[in-house]
Amino acid sequence: MLGSYLIGIREGLEAALIISILASYLKKVGQQKQIRSMLSGVVAAIAVSIIVGLVLSLSLQNLPAHTQENITGFASILAVIFITWMIFWMARNSHKLAVNLRSGVDRALAGSSLGLTAVAFLAVIREGIETSISLWTAAKATGGDQASVIGAVLGLLSAAIIGYLMYRGSVKINLSLFFKITGAYLVLIAASIFAYAFGEFNESGLITWLNGPSYDLSGVIQVGSVAEVILKGAFGFMVAPTLLQSVAWVSFAVIIGSSYLLPRKKIVIK
Repeated sequence: MLGSYLIGIREGLEAALIISILASYLKKVGQQKQIRSMLSGVVAAIAVSIIVGLVLSLSLQNLPAHTQENITGFASILAVIFITWMIFWMARNSHKLAVNLRSGVDRALAGSSLGLTAVAFLAVIREGIETSISLWTAAKATGGDQASVIGAVLGLLSAAIIGYLMYRGSVKINLSLFFKITGAYLVLIAASIFAYAFGEFNESGLITWLNGPSYDLSGVIQVGSVAEVILKGAFGFMVAPTLLQSVAWVSFAVIIGSSYLLPRKKIVIK
């Protein structure tokens, strides 16, 4: 649940930040009447994102077991790519986000309101589809579909409230620090999803090597216990992973984690 909450609030806050920048700029240039066109693009992007999530959830229900596992595994790899790209993209480009969005609004205002709708749609749809795929695979990896949905909804609601307060000027947060901390945590979540994908490939028979157990803590932490549910839901913890899953988790966490935490230029969000 915690993992889904943080994915929801992080992705939601990125989208809320985009919406806030667009609305604030329209207000600044005296084009408040165009906010409705901008919001129509946002609503359309949200609708498409929800449809993607529903398609993912419903499309695998009646498939043969091995096919379902393989598709889930490949979807998990795709989610890992999205999450990793999202983390590094925001870290490197957040300082240019406002400038790029304002430039897009200026070009759209020179044309029709449909252009502004398209700017808002394209700006938000990336976040929405990433969120749908990431949340779906995170729920699969942690084994808590209902809890993950609740966590995601709470995260998105939190992001919406924070975004509105930021727009109104009622709250200021250190976005650079927020994205850095949540980014580090999401590296761990992505590592667990990456390991989960290889577990699915092991089960389907697509990959047959290194499928023996690397360790088994079921004698200490029982499957289904409160401790196991919390650890699995918050960190994707596995009580008895295969050797391949352990190698995948450690390799991803070390390579991506060290790359993310390497010193780089100070990020300033304008």
